[in-house]
Amino acid sequence: MSSFLILIISLQTVFAGEKEDPTSAANNKALWEQIAPYFEPPDEFKGNLGKYKSPLKFYDGRLVKTPADWQTRRQEILKTWHTMMGEWPPVNENPRVEYLKEEHRDNFSQYTVRFNIAPGHPNTGYLLIPDRAKQNRSTPAVLVVFYDPETGVGLKGENRDFAYQLAKRGFVTFSVGHDYSLYYPDRENAQIQPLSALAYGAANAFHVLANRKEVDPKRIGIVGHSYGGKWAMFASCLYDKFACAAWSDGGIVFDENRPSVNYWEPWYLGYAGPNFRKRGLPTKENPRTGLYKKLIKEGYDLHELHALMAPRPFMVSGGSEDQPKQWRALNHTVAVNRFLGYKNRVAMTNREKHAPNPESNEQMYQFFEYWLKQNQLSAN
Repeated sequence: MSSFLILIISLQTVFAGEKEDPTSAANNKALWEQIAPYFEPPDEFKGNLGKYKSPLKFYDGRLVKTPADWQTRRQEILKTWHTMMGEWPPVNENPRVEYLKEEHRDNFSQYTVRFNIAPGHPNTGYLLIPDRAKQNRSTPAVLVVFYDPETGVGLKGENRDFAYQLAKRGFVTFSVGHDYSLYYPDRENAQIQPLSALAYGAANAFHVLANRKEVDPKRIGIVGHSYGGKWAMFASCLYDKFACAAWSDGGIVFDENRPSVNYWEPWYLGYAGPNFRKRGLPTKENPRTGLYKKLIKEGYDLHELHALMAPRPFMVSGGSEDQPKQWRALNHTVAVNRFLGYKNRVAMTNREKHAPNPESNEQMYQFFEYWLKQNQLSAN
């Protein structure tokens, strides 16, 4: 059976056999009414596909005409990008997890844990288990990624405590950090573009959550802001075990007019050896390097990766870097979902500034509440 069919079946069998009570159904409807507007582009961008090449065309120009064709095309995108970025080592589905410390906060237990984010790369994070979570694989979970794990659990910064806030709402969460980027096996001789290596690390972290007895492995999402938004986007697009995702203002397409949408940097997609280019926008004096140079020259863009999410839902929590105009890229994934018979799978919210705020965070939390806690992966 193809991986695409397995994915569809797994989505359709979430909560199989459970009956929804009338109160839950009413809450479900009310929650959907809250988030439904996020799945509609502004009128000026409805149907606008911009300059982006359609994911529903093979690289040789052939059209995708059937769902089976899409599965072949999806594998073509995956293979092409993995070949360009560097093949992953095998994902560790049974990671060794060392529990270093336990403390109780609010209505959850916080465990300091250590695991290998990649072979030979130990990493420390925080695993949050709600008090009411039962050891019967019934609880949804969210992986939170950022520079450091402390931010996600509310020990640093402001309005970036995604793991803490979601744990208080009843999700098992895992806050993972990594300074700047992940070089595998090392910075001197990285075999994978660092942003893809981070996605690989998130796939390993996924299984830390999935192997917990409290967690339903079919209902694990991922979220990150800025650097973490890029990380969460690449992880969820490249590893289809993530049921859904929210990407906060990481820059969802290439844009050399925005200095913070900096995929050209060697710690993202511009790695070309240990001698890094000078930081900053590509110029004649400071040109593009590594894979990023090839991607721009040959006309690739990140909307191809977005399409790999279909039919899994995702939300772009846009700020200064991901403005409403990015619906022109998102509309391509809307089209893929429509082709497959799905709607309401691509959402975007917008705020003025890059930093998340209570309103934008609440929108993301509602997104996860709806898709991971309310039996919607099979209902829509």
